[in-house]
Amino acid sequence: MGSDIDVLVVGAGPAGLLLAGDLAEAGLRCTVVERREGESKLTRAFAVHARTMEQLDARGLADELLLTGIRNPVLQFLRIDLSRLPSRYPHVLVTPQYNTERLLLSRAQVHGVNIMRGHEATGVQQDETGVDVAVRAPDGAEQSLRADFVVGADGRNSCVRRSLGLPFPGRSAVRSMMLADVRLAEPPTKPPTVGAIGDAFAIVVPFGDTWFRVMAWNRRHPMPDDAPVDLEEIREVARRALGSDFAMHDPRWLSRFHSDERQSPRYRVGRVFLVGDAAHVHSPAGGMGLNTSLQDSANLSWKLTAVQRGRAPDSLLDTYENERQPVGRRVLRMSGALLRGVLTTPRALCGVRDFSARTVLKTPWVARRLAAAISGLDISYASAADAHPLAGKRAPDVPLSDGRRLYEALRARRFVLVIPNDSPHLSSLISEWSDEVEIVSARGSTKKSVLVRPDAYIAWAVSDESPERRIDATRHALADWCGAQPATPGSRTSLV
Repeated sequence: MGSDIDVLVVGAGPAGLLLAGDLAEAGLRCTVVERREGESKLTRAFAVHARTMEQLDARGLADELLLTGIRNPVLQFLRIDLSRLPSRYPHVLVTPQYNTERLLLSRAQVHGVNIMRGHEATGVQQDETGVDVAVRAPDGAEQSLRADFVVGADGRNSCVRRSLGLPFPGRSAVRSMMLADVRLAEPPTKPPTVGAIGDAFAIVVPFGDTWFRVMAWNRRHPMPDDAPVDLEEIREVARRALGSDFAMHDPRWLSRFHSDERQSPRYRVGRVFLVGDAAHVHSPAGGMGLNTSLQDSANLSWKLTAVQRGRAPDSLLDTYENERQPVGRRVLRMSGALLRGVLTTPRALCGVRDFSARTVLKTPWVARRLAAAISGLDISYASAADAHPLAGKRAPDVPLSDGRRLYEALRARRFVLVIPNDSPHLSSLISEWSDEVEIVSARGSTKKSVLVRPDAYIAWAVSDESPERRIDATRHALADWCGAQPATPGSRTSLV
């Protein structure tokens, strides 16, 4: 298209880095503009849920991240049992956001992403052929970068979103939440530890490296975000909410923030997209923020790659907003309900609230649904037009006949077609798609053929068909999703 950059990402947080790494690994020219000059040790996010771990597994990163944190099979905020999740990661991984960020940064750099630190995006303008981004360098010098596409991953105060003229409607869910990273002389025996008594809330989370994150809210003493934080106030709130301050000391970071519930009405405007906090922000209840942001990027990256390479029409990019905006809206509702349930219950009714929650969660199907919702395993992109009940659903990590797992096969960042192990002839009959699709056989007995998208969701499936009908249906599905095979080289099209 004439520019030197295929995709310019504004923001080098986890969402921006995952997206940039995916694009660069696929061979696209990707540049990231980041106003911070160095890595930050300070973080609000610390929970990585099962679905995000699966996305990292599909990039060969999950095992390394597991080494940095603590696996907790119970979500203490609601005492939800995660140990029975149908995943290789039946837990929430508690690890500081900077560990996730480092891992994604290293991957992006390995694949050649150009990261411009200390450079701040100040404006975005687009036309029919590309996008111009105004950038201010560390010395104050102004320059303009042109890219075919731009992705705003620049947080709740997104310059990209403002440049598009998009509103960010919503409200503040809670004000004057205090944060601290501290050491504990008397750490709790079963962390994370959570408590709420109506006028006080506190949570203590171990990072696994002798540091603990403390979040505290004091209804009796609301203060603006820029007011200084006194460790003694946090200790007093912890004693009220948790019964102990665990002898916290030596804080390395103290801060206040207010938690908003907001969502942009659009995730795409022409050649510009929003991911993560630039598109949606919500309460920290349930620890879903970082996870939702990373899954935004996982959804968008393969679609940008397919369109930029000419394998799919521009309309494929519309499905990013269509699929991810409802997920963001659901997370806003869930996290907001969880937070208000904890913080707005009068002290006299806290015992009733806790008893009621425990009683409800003893109902197996309720517990399973909540665990699947918070972990992200129940996210589905199914539509009424899908011909098979599996279409749009999360792909389970099935074992393959070659000894691998499905998510190991997905590390090539391509579609994966899983066929029955008694249909080896099918591979040769559809071999012309081998550049776009890896064809594998499932271990065990199954009559289904399943086409899995690069983001580990099922694009298409067929079952219980005759061999001839299965071959015909498979060829049509591959043409729809991966490009109709050309009669002459270079004439490939796609029907997606």
